[in-house]
Amino acid sequence: MIHNFNAGPSILPKQVFEQASRAILNFNDTGLSILEIGHRTTTLFQPVLDEAIALTKELMQLDNDHEVLFLHGGATTQFFQVPMNLLNENETAAYLDCGTWGSKPIKEAKLFGNVNVVASSKDKNYTYIPRDFVIPPDSKYFHYTTNNTIEGTQMHFVPDTKVPLVADMSSDILSRVMNFNRFSLIYAGAQKNIGAAGVNLVVVNKNILGTVSRALPSMMDYRKHIENGSMLNTPPVFAIYVCMLTLRWLKEQGGVAAVEKINDQKAALLYDTLDSIPVFKPTVAKADRSKMNAVFVMENPELEKEFLDLCKKEGMVGVKGHRSVGGFRISLYNALPLSSVEVLAALMKHFALKHA
Repeated sequence: MIHNFNAGPSILPKQVFEQASRAILNFNDTGLSILEIGHRTTTLFQPVLDEAIALTKELMQLDNDHEVLFLHGGATTQFFQVPMNLLNENETAAYLDCGTWGSKPIKEAKLFGNVNVVASSKDKNYTYIPRDFVIPPDSKYFHYTTNNTIEGTQMHFVPDTKVPLVADMSSDILSRVMNFNRFSLIYAGAQKNIGAAGVNLVVVNKNILGTVSRALPSMMDYRKHIENGSMLNTPPVFAIYVCMLTLRWLKEQGGVAAVEKINDQKAALLYDTLDSIPVFKPTVAKADRSKMNAVFVMENPELEKEFLDLCKKEGMVGVKGHRSVGGFRISLYNALPLSSVEVLAALMKHFALKHA
C-alpha cells in the first residue's frame, strides 16, 4: 500500500480518481471524453462549472457579495494579479512575510505600488508566526499566507483589522472552519486540498474591484472573469471537473467541520509522536505548527538517509523535506486517511527504538 505524504500535487480521494478516470473514457454516458467536450458549443461542461461554484459557495458559506472563479495560472499568477487589480501606484498595501510563499508576492506587488512589510519571521528561518505586528489602517489591503507549505507554519488566527484581507490559502483551503466572508480576496492553487494541478480558485468580494486607475488586460481583470463566468477563454475543463468531484466528496464527508476534526486527529497524532521521540526534532514553534505540513529534522543528521530508505521500503512517499529546508515534511491534506498517519507513527517509534 502507498501512503502519499506529498506536499503537492498531492493525495486525492480514491473515489475522485475512479470517477475522473471513467470520465476520461466516457463522460456522463455521452461517448465523449471529458478531455474533448466543448466548453461553449455544448451544454456538457456548464453544469460541471455551475456545481463546482455552488459547492464552493456552500462549503465556504459565502454571502452574495463574494464571487467564485476558477482561473488559469495557479497561485503564482495571483501574486501579481492581486496588486494589479487592487493597488494604485501611489497607494500602499501591507504584507506579512512568513516564508517562501509570503516573500514572493511581496516582490510582485512592488511592481504596482508601495509595499509595507509589517512583520517577517525571516530572522529565525521562518520557523514562527509574528504576532506583534500593526496593520496601518490606511493600507489598501493586507496580504498574508495562511499556511506556509515549505516551512511548516500556519496562521491559527485571523488578523483583527478593518483593512481588506487578502489571503493565499493554497495549502490549507477548506481544511478548517473559518469565516471566509471576512476576506476580500482568497486564492488557492487546487493541487493540495481541492483538486488537480492546472486550476486556481479565486474568491473575491466584488465590491473591492474597479478602484485602480490603470488599464487592465482583459485576462488579468477579475471583473471580466466574473462577467464571463470563468470562461473568458477556454477554461481548464478537466482540472475544474476534478475540483467539482473533490468538493462533492468533501460535502459527502460532512463538510469542512467534519474534515477538520479528522485533520486535528492526524496532526495531534503526528506531533505527539514527534515530541515523544528524541530522535526527531520539530523545527517550528509549537504554537505555530501547521496542521497541513509537519516539518522536522533528526538530532543526528547521519540517520536521515536510513529513515528515508525505510519510508520508501514501507511505501511512504513524499517524506523528504523541501530542498531549501531539508529534513522531512509530512503533508496531512484532507484526503489523507488517519490510517496513513498511524502507520507512519508506528514506523517512527520502531526506528527510534532501534537507535535508542
